[in-house]
Amino acid sequence: MASRATHFIVVALGLAAAGTAAWWLQKPAGPSAQSPVAAPQNGAAKGPAQAVAVEVARVRSMSLNDEAQAVGSLRSRRSVMLRPEVSGRVTQLHFRDGTRVRKGQLLVQFDDQLPRAQVLQAQAELSIARANHQRNQELVAQGFISQRSLDESAASLQVAQAKLALAEATAQRLRIMAPFDGVAGIRNVNEGDYLKDGTDIVHIEDLDSVYVDFRLPERYQGKVRVGQAARVELDALPGEAYSAVVLAVDPLIDANGRSVAVRARIDNPQLRLRPGMFARVTAQFGARADALVVPEEAIVPQGGSPYVLRVAPGEASGSTTAQRVPVRLGLRREGVVEVLEGLALGDTVVTAGQQRVPGQGAPVRVVGLPQAPATGASAPAAQASRQPG
Repeated sequence: MASRATHFIVVALGLAAAGTAAWWLQKPAGPSAQSPVAAPQNGAAKGPAQAVAVEVARVRSMSLNDEAQAVGSLRSRRSVMLRPEVSGRVTQLHFRDGTRVRKGQLLVQFDDQLPRAQVLQAQAELSIARANHQRNQELVAQGFISQRSLDESAASLQVAQAKLALAEATAQRLRIMAPFDGVAGIRNVNEGDYLKDGTDIVHIEDLDSVYVDFRLPERYQGKVRVGQAARVELDALPGEAYSAVVLAVDPLIDANGRSVAVRARIDNPQLRLRPGMFARVTAQFGARADALVVPEEAIVPQGGSPYVLRVAPGEASGSTTAQRVPVRLGLRREGVVEVLEGLALGDTVVTAGQQRVPGQGAPVRVVGLPQAPATGASAPAAQASRQPG
């Protein structure tokens, strides 16, 4: 029993010794072993604010074109589908598919035997009526007949003239002429076909110049004018651009799409442009040769009042600060934005790191000012100078 108690006391003393040794090893060595960065004491003065590293770019001048892009379709300057006004049988076709035709050229001849006979009959009746009226004029002058007989012969003459005009008009409707110079399409009829009035025969297209119809958002309706230039590119003819001139602007704005319809003309002497082609149109409203631009990244949007951070010299020698400057923006192009008000040529603006700038007049450190490309041994040093510290 005594040996058992002695064993228990030895085990307890061993555990106590092990715990004491572990506590001693984990105890801090003293004030000299503390972290070299000590927490500031209450009431101690704070040091100057740290400069924020930012990337910058300078305001530069470049030529900008005031323009807008749209899509449209080509159409003929003049286009018509020929259709007969009366029913009849086709006896002759005086054109071939896809060939040029001239204004007034006979294209389709219908069977006109009956109308031609009616014309001959009307001509004979007119001849008789004219002779009777002339004879009655002589008899009235001699006093052999009354004035009433002369008036009746004059009326008969007018009736005969009207019959002849009607017969000639009926015969003329059986001859279909080309209304203007153009190119004939593919016909839908053949000789011998019996056509009812209004049947499609062939379409005629005037391709010496073509129209391009497109739509612009309503905000451009105050800029687009008749006579302005436009550039047209066609998917069917890649790598080629055509010049167009605005001919008309629709006074009605489409209420559904809030857009205005515009029509421009393109000269087509080689007949390469065809109606129905898909067109990409760039309407050109003007150009500014000395527009001030900054990178898009420099613009900080804030509702309707965007601003930039302009880098200015600080109070201390060699220091720089960020000044918040409201700007009025203009045109946008690939990667740049035009600044109409707020900046001057040569100003330096922040392009990256705006979120880290605490406020107006905060110190900044420029790390990305564009420089001329370095050559030779100076290239590594130049690259190192642009890296954030």
